[in-house]
Amino acid sequence: MTTAKISVYRWHGIDKQGRATTGESSSTSQAAVKAQLRKQGIRPKTIKKKAKPFFFSKKSVKPADICVFTRQLASMIKAGVPLVQSFTLVAECLDNPSMAELVITIKNDIAAGSGFAASISKHPNHFDKLYCNLIAAGEQSGTLEVMLHRVAVYKEKSAALKAKIKKAIAYPIAVLVVATIVTGILLVNVIPQFAQSFANFGAELPAFTRLIVAFSEWVQQWWLIAIVAMAAAIILFKKAVRYSPRMAYAVDKAVLKTPVLGGILFQSIVARFARTLATTFSAGVPLIDALDAVAGTAGNIIYTNAITTIREDIMTGQQLHTSIRATDLFPNMLLQMVSIGEQSGTLGDMLEKVAVHYEEAVDNAVDHLTALLEPMIMSFLGVVIGGLMIAMYLPIFMMGAAI
Repeated sequence: MTTAKISVYRWHGIDKQGRATTGESSSTSQAAVKAQLRKQGIRPKTIKKKAKPFFFSKKSVKPADICVFTRQLASMIKAGVPLVQSFTLVAECLDNPSMAELVITIKNDIAAGSGFAASISKHPNHFDKLYCNLIAAGEQSGTLEVMLHRVAVYKEKSAALKAKIKKAIAYPIAVLVVATIVTGILLVNVIPQFAQSFANFGAELPAFTRLIVAFSEWVQQWWLIAIVAMAAAIILFKKAVRYSPRMAYAVDKAVLKTPVLGGILFQSIVARFARTLATTFSAGVPLIDALDAVAGTAGNIIYTNAITTIREDIMTGQQLHTSIRATDLFPNMLLQMVSIGEQSGTLGDMLEKVAVHYEEAVDNAVDHLTALLEPMIMSFLGVVIGGLMIAMYLPIFMMGAAI
């Protein structure tokens, strides 16, 4: 079956009050856009496909798009709209043409007789194993609406957790990048002017000034090679982490031991583990399959290996809390709550409480880290930029003192 391509159309028309109106719509054809507008009470006059920019790059499907799609589809099914029609309506509401095209592709598969879970499993880059397992469980139990709601909540919580981690990391990186750029400008453009003036002094410069001038000369000569070398080192490091399990293990272990940031990452891993396992367990997914999906969402090879070990222990008949305790990687609170949940038959609820606790802990830790980093970064910038300025003005101060 040929997949219908989603395009953006710009239209002009007359609304119910007789006023001229204009806008843009994403759909498969002009006829489909015209039908959409008529449903909205708009009489279209012109509909033209929007021209793509010369340097056009297809917008990728992001996790946020999957969250929006899942939430909207859950709302449509809750309202009693048939599944295939729900896909059509959701596709019309999406702003990302690539996501809308993906939704139409899935809709066509379902309309041709394929199941929902089977259709999305054809797109593993956008729908992970956990998502497919939950949808499959919803289809089999006849609770697709409930399952979509759970998946939407899980995706939203996961996205919020990732955003908090990015917030903790992005701020200092951005400031350091700006500081590097400013320092580079000073070393390449400003300090050489001072050095040229100092050459006429006929006196020996202070050691600190000589050091900065020598470093400036080195930067002017080798800056391009230094940038290329840094870029190459970063690329090689990423490839080593990606293709060498031993390197990935060493890096993930070192990151977890990093002061403050390591604690935040640890709490986020525990929160993700508890949230994912709570969602799958409450959905009726078998524990073995649930742990298999959880291992893929750990985000750290140390915990991925640990969860795989837990899964193997469960297959031999051990209890979940005993298997978790054997890894010696998870906090006592999680162990106690899992033990209580297994004994009382409320494991899903206990895991949910653990997830909420550690998500709040991550939120508080990120706020604390941000508040702590601000004065530290300002001090760092003051030392670096102020040090360069002092090195340049120090000879002038010494001359003034001698006079």
